[in-house]
Amino acid sequence: MLFTVAAAARVHSATLLCMDFDQQDDIAEEEEFLCLLNSLLGQQYSRYEAADFEDDLVACAGIIVHGLEEARRIRTERRLERRLYLTRPDLLPNPRADTPWQILHRGRNNRAFITTMGFDVRTFELILEEGFARVWESTPIPRSDVPSSSAPRIHRRSLDAPGALGLVLHFLNSTMVDTNLCQIFAIIPTTVSRYIAFSIKILLATLRKMEDAKIRWPVGDEFQDNNTLIVARHPLLTGAFGSLDGLNLAVQTSKDQEIENATFNGWLHEHFVSSVLAFSPYGMSLSLVRIHMFITKLTIPGDVMGCHLNAPGSWHDSRVAKPIYEKLRSRTPEGYYLVADTAFPRGSDQISGRIRAPVKEGTRLPGDLATRKEMEKFDRQLLSYRQTAEWGNRTIQGTFGRLRVPLPINYGDLRADLLESCIRLCNLRTRSVGYNQTRTVYKDVWSDEENLWLSFEHMIFSEQRQNDRVGRFYMIFTDD
Repeated sequence: MLFTVAAAARVHSATLLCMDFDQQDDIAEEEEFLCLLNSLLGQQYSRYEAADFEDDLVACAGIIVHGLEEARRIRTERRLERRLYLTRPDLLPNPRADTPWQILHRGRNNRAFITTMGFDVRTFELILEEGFARVWESTPIPRSDVPSSSAPRIHRRSLDAPGALGLVLHFLNSTMVDTNLCQIFAIIPTTVSRYIAFSIKILLATLRKMEDAKIRWPVGDEFQDNNTLIVARHPLLTGAFGSLDGLNLAVQTSKDQEIENATFNGWLHEHFVSSVLAFSPYGMSLSLVRIHMFITKLTIPGDVMGCHLNAPGSWHDSRVAKPIYEKLRSRTPEGYYLVADTAFPRGSDQISGRIRAPVKEGTRLPGDLATRKEMEKFDRQLLSYRQTAEWGNRTIQGTFGRLRVPLPINYGDLRADLLESCIRLCNLRTRSVGYNQTRTVYKDVWSDEENLWLSFEHMIFSEQRQNDRVGRFYMIFTDD
């Protein structure tokens, strides 16, 4: 007697009650089985037909079980073929001994630390001492299978506090994929992701308490200090205390239509998150003597003194810059202004004159030749100084390679923490380590006191005009 798989499935529950009729003496139990079988299939079977049915049913059940197991095995093999990741046997055996990271850390070489993580050994240790190590060792790593109130098991973690800080700095300072991080730190991909998400939060909390990592708007005499640095190179820019520019960072696309529309920038035809950054000309780690005194040490411009981060890419610049406008209105003395691009909105009448930009094509020029020449000189100095904002953006993206990779779209809080951490780390790097694009250009000018005095009348720097990548987009004045 042959039965279909469907029929076998219908009586699968009946097989649980099947008995070996050759070993049964109780006819009542045989009759009970026949009644159950007949009720399930809607047919009448004799005792001998039921015995034959039992054999066929067991054979069909075996085929079904075998088919299910074989299908599961094939799916698993195909899934493993598509999932390319490293497992524990593929990595070095002990994450805390003789890994590439452990060798780098034990070497304590400033050049190696700056190359891989952006900071020298002293600054790396400072971050640990300011609270990163304490929080890492006293806070449990969030897991779905572990209560948040449980005590951390430090001895069970793959990385210690320096290793966790090294991991997150390697992640932020490069575009490398998780596979490379797995090999450097000898930990599996899931551990890499969990440790990075946990470490970024600890790093951000630590940076917010560090003086050299603060994002702070000038107060009091600091406006004049900033302007003193600017007018030393650009004598006509009296009142300028910083530069302003926008920064668009690519993000992944989303399946959510609302998020997709919010991040799409119609002008650039891509998906972005938008930020606005205000750069100071003053390096906090270096000293400045007051007006009419000599600048005694190398000044490194370029730290961020104000910002608004992680805004949707579809927002207009004026909306993104609203917090900066509020600082210009309520926390900036009269007569001081930021230098920005002409494409940047100037804000409302309440901050009129507090954002200045070079003259753009189509602007009506004064008819008087002398006035036009003065306007040309002022405009060229605006152009030259405004380029420091471009260098500031380039410093941020050049230092933190993670910002050159499309940022995650589904984790808004993590993305916001990542962006703020990069800005604060950039300030810390500028003030503590002293590396950025602006220093590379101006180091020779400010480092030699004798050459500074001998060439004081040439502070406009003609070579800087030749390297100006912004000026070609603006109007060129002529006498005609």
